[in-house]
Amino acid sequence: MQAPDVPHREVGGSRAQRWQAAVTRRMTRFTLGWALQAGLPVARQRSRFTRIAHLSPAPRDVEYRPGVTHGGVPGESVSPPRATRSGRTVLYLHGGGYCVGSSATYRVITGNIARRCAAEVFAADYRLAPEHPFPAAVDDAVAAYRGLLDNGVAPGALVIAGDSAGGGLAIATSVRLRELGLPQPAALVLFSPWPDVSMAGLGPVPSGDVVSRTFIDDCAAHYLAGHAADEPLASPVGADLRGLPATLIQAGGDELLLPQIRRLHAALLKAGVAAELEEYPHRWHVFQQTAGFLADAGRALDAAAVFVGSNTDAPAGTPSMIGVPSAVGGSRP
Repeated sequence: MQAPDVPHREVGGSRAQRWQAAVTRRMTRFTLGWALQAGLPVARQRSRFTRIAHLSPAPRDVEYRPGVTHGGVPGESVSPPRATRSGRTVLYLHGGGYCVGSSATYRVITGNIARRCAAEVFAADYRLAPEHPFPAAVDDAVAAYRGLLDNGVAPGALVIAGDSAGGGLAIATSVRLRELGLPQPAALVLFSPWPDVSMAGLGPVPSGDVVSRTFIDDCAAHYLAGHAADEPLASPVGADLRGLPATLIQAGGDELLLPQIRRLHAALLKAGVAAELEEYPHRWHVFQQTAGFLADAGRALDAAAVFVGSNTDAPAGTPSMIGVPSAVGGSRP
């Protein structure tokens, strides 16, 4: 249940788009079920997840440069056309339950962010469990952020964004930055964040979601590796959230994690953080990954771009394309 007196905004599409959403949901559930099959070794899950990532069209008018490092953390740099660059930078932390995924598997989102925000995106390949359990991902995200600062990125022009586990990691990173006395980013953007690896208060997976409860539970066990699930940097919904930057959260109305996403929103507001929660009815976990197929995914990324533009500084005289949809990754009617 949603906490009382916590405002959020529901964003819905037209009836004419229901058939499109139904087909996209079915395809997403089928491919994710194949890739993240219960009992499959993590190495096989990673391989399959990489294969299905190529089924979604990433924007073609941006530049993807793998092999980039910041703060000793490898990753991929994603750049919009040079003439449109705004001077903003986004540190992107991918999802995948802290166990699968990479910068290359989330190009639909990182490419759209680069294009729509006219921003340089660094998608960090933080270390994954079970080989590197908690707190390795937090350490890497902090190191990448510090590396960006050391390379001249101003905090006022820097955003941390992430989806699913990467969304929870973005919150944990911001908390850790405060603990270390480092400057906060200008904003956080969270797509279907996973802020409580204890999975407390959640029931079975809703029929409209696309993820497997077995996969999520396995990932939590791999990530924690004996650590307590309520450690603040592992489950930042229970952390001290005071002093965090403006935060945009987007979630699907049909996703398993919605109750804890609402708890996170309420906790941020209670801590005095300027936090917005956008709920998209009848949408599923990280539906933004279907931009190019699903109109709501494009709308959500447009809203994220507007939020980034409203909460960041950009060097004077730099052009901006905030909110301009990608020809490949944008909304379709």
